Amino acid sequence: MFGIYLKRELGRRKKAALVIALGLALGIALVITVNSVSAGMTQAQDKVLKSLYGLGTDMTVTKARSAPTSGSSGRPNFQFDADSNDSDDTQSSDRVTTQGGQALAAGVVTKVSQQSGVASAVGALTLNVTKVDGSFTQGKAQSSGGNTGNSGQGGPGGGSSSGSTAAPQVQGGGANFDVNSYSVAGVDVTDQTLGPLAGSRITTGKTFTAAQTDAKVAVVSKAYAKENSLKVGGTLKISGTTYTIIGVATPDSSESTTDVYLPLQQAQTLADAKNQVTTIYVKASDSKQIDSVKAAIQKNISGTTVTTSADLAETVSGSLSTASNLATSVGKWLSIAVLVAAFLVAALLTSSAVSRRVREFGTLKALGWPSRRVTRQVVGESIVNGLLGGALGIGLGLAAAYTVTAISPKLTAQLGSTGGGGGAGGPGGGGGPGQATRNTMEIALSAPVSMTTIALAVGLAVTGGLIAGAMGGWRASRMRPADALRSVS
Repeated sequence: MFGIYLKRELGRRKKAALVIALGLALGIALVITVNSVSAGMTQAQDKVLKSLYGLGTDMTVTKARSAPTSGSSGRPNFQFDADSNDSDDTQSSDRVTTQGGQALAAGVVTKVSQQSGVASAVGALTLNVTKVDGSFTQGKAQSSGGNTGNSGQGGPGGGSSSGSTAAPQVQGGGANFDVNSYSVAGVDVTDQTLGPLAGSRITTGKTFTAAQTDAKVAVVSKAYAKENSLKVGGTLKISGTTYTIIGVATPDSSESTTDVYLPLQQAQTLADAKNQVTTIYVKASDSKQIDSVKAAIQKNISGTTVTTSADLAETVSGSLSTASNLATSVGKWLSIAVLVAAFLVAALLTSSAVSRRVREFGTLKALGWPSRRVTRQVVGESIVNGLLGGALGIGLGLAAAYTVTAISPKLTAQLGSTGGGGGAGGPGGGGGPGQATRNTMEIALSAPVSMTTIALAVGLAVTGGLIAGAMGGWRASRMRPADALRSVS
């Protein structure tokens, strides 16, 4: 009897049922859209952090930043001597420096790994290489390159600047030169599950083997290989040392902040930094213990700065950060407001519909229907309307999420400094002259819809139906048979 009467009444009031269902559908669709976009923002932020941290890294340990010594400018200096009898003297010079000039003793890696809550720790050495190729026509020229912008003039005689570093200053004689800056990461080849190379996959060639601890081999990033026409089997020369390229690495999530990867010992030799590392990548035994592990390292190992992914996330700015804040604040409260309004409208419409059925419900009570049976009938109709609204809302929400994913709007993420030894690129980043341009990443936004979001939508649909049914049932339960007689004209 309940089902037959329910079907008949819903069929008689299709328009009213559709209006109530559409109101709920709009609120539920907005909730799905906001949740899916927020999930996409979270994924985008994770991609940015993984590009810096490396896969599976929970925190990094760097040397605490110290004040520069007196008289040190922090700018690489190059000395070129040209024979005045030569009409054209072309020279090349590489300046290799550790990231930010800050380094830790390799023994600190062992100390970090021994701290409570640390599952594993791996050291890496990040270098900045500034390469200057100069052609001098007479006299003596001295070049000092610094992070002063992408200027095309290099003092008397001029110069051209390529790459992301500034043109150096030249004194004495005419000179034409090119300046290129790129980043090099020394990788612990015995454990590549953490570190700067862990967030990339080898798409051409192969990665390092555990036996290549001091081999003259290199892996280059896909972007750097394309920019410099490098291939597997080719060679790369850094500061007079020739390295054989064995692989090309493609970042799993976004643009890589490292151009060249070398075995750790080779990187230490290049920088004259024997038994030193710039960054220690740490994985905690339990993600819930990250804060306690950070506190233990800071307490037990002095002179270090510990940076977690949460710390690094706070330095990310740009449209990604702005959109994420809007989605989690304005979007959340907007969806709640619309959902509450949808519930209220559904309840009012249901109550109004019950008021127009005075004769019907009064007659049913006169025939012997108890108030609870009338209430049950109204609640049943409201739940069906809620489920219909939920189905429509899920459809609209999925369509909106699919549209966002299909369009894939580009968001930018600018990576700042955490104040540790990581430099402008953050822990594991390239840093160095002109690195600010490399620290702006473009991320394509997607809007994934999880089963949890779908379950939330179904729950909201049932809740909306129950709220509307409760209001309508309360109104119906207060009707008396006499009301039906008074409604007869």
